[in-house]
Amino acid sequence: MPYVKANQVGIVLSVVVSFLLTPWILPLLWLVQVVGLFARGRFNLFVRAAKPWLNVVGKETQSAELTRFNNALAVAFLTFSVLFFSLGWTIAAYAFAAMLLVAASAALLGYCIGCTIYFQLKQLRHRF
Repeated sequence: MPYVKANQVGIVLSVVVSFLLTPWILPLLWLVQVVGLFARGRFNLFVRAAKPWLNVVGKETQSAELTRFNNALAVAFLTFSVLFFSLGWTIAAYAFAAMLLVAASAALLGYCIGCTIYFQLKQLRHRF
């Protein structure tokens, strides 16, 4: 969980900075998240940067499947945001970046929106 939190802090800070300075920080954030997704978290820049200061012994954990699902959601939001910025659709682009900001901020505060979506999808699959 400390690694997950480090990634969430990185997402929140990057999106806030992109809102304040330039939206072209978002493609860099997208790259960090895509690399983390495909490398199963091993090469996530935010985790690597925070690792020397994190104490993970005996800490709460999160399933790898759930972590990948949440990371895939972040990549999806960022993909749409970057795509819409490149098309000049700034309102839609900011909306997707804002949704990611809300989700990552809520997760830092203790409520995982991605976890709720994951659970509901699992329930739906089980019913059908």
